[in-house]
Amino acid sequence: MTALLHDLQRYSIDFHSVVPFDPARDQLAAINLTALNTLLTEELVADTEAFSMYIDDERNRRSCRYLIGGYGEHRAIYGRSVVFDQGEEPRRLHLGLDIWGEAGTLVMAAIDGNVHSFAINNQFGDYGATIILEHQWRGHRFYSLYGHLALADLRIKAGDRIAAGSVFAHFGVPEENGAWPPHLHIQLMVDIEGKSGDYPGVCRYSEKEGYLANCPDPDLFCQLYQYV
Repeated sequence: MTALLHDLQRYSIDFHSVVPFDPARDQLAAINLTALNTLLTEELVADTEAFSMYIDDERNRRSCRYLIGGYGEHRAIYGRSVVFDQGEEPRRLHLGLDIWGEAGTLVMAAIDGNVHSFAINNQFGDYGATIILEHQWRGHRFYSLYGHLALADLRIKAGDRIAAGSVFAHFGVPEENGAWPPHLHIQLMVDIEGKSGDYPGVCRYSEKEGYLANCPDPDLFCQLYQYV
């Protein structure tokens, strides 16, 4: 275990919630978006409105505020977009945690950070509005990426200070978030690899080992799976 992972686990009790959530009142449920979920037909996931209705129906059926999941998941759903099919081997392995909920849901900083970069990654199936924070924490430098946000959240500038617990973003609507059902993709990166406003959220399976080593489990930040 690296020193960063050790400290993320050790001090996670001090982190602020990334989304509004009251364990005494709110419910969570895990969702599987791999090929094992036979309800996710190719036709359904290609239709953003139908895909959104499926997610909403699942949240209502399971009486939960959020559906969560996806870290390290091998997902056929990325076949909906050419963004993930470039090259001989398609990208299918998900590197972040997805939190599916209502458009407009608040996004808060788990710990202090600065705006590293932001962008509108507006190809169909991409992140849409995206913000990356840089964290200097307990002697560690690392980054957190927030994808599928509202366009209005990009009224920021590089270097802006984002205090722990402060609201800095919101779940975007499909027209702003890369044409996905409203949700937050949150991802941690040890090395940003010189990128700005973007970092792969999905990798080729053959690259799994290196990417997962660079992108630790975001639930170390979010601390949500304990309530599923």
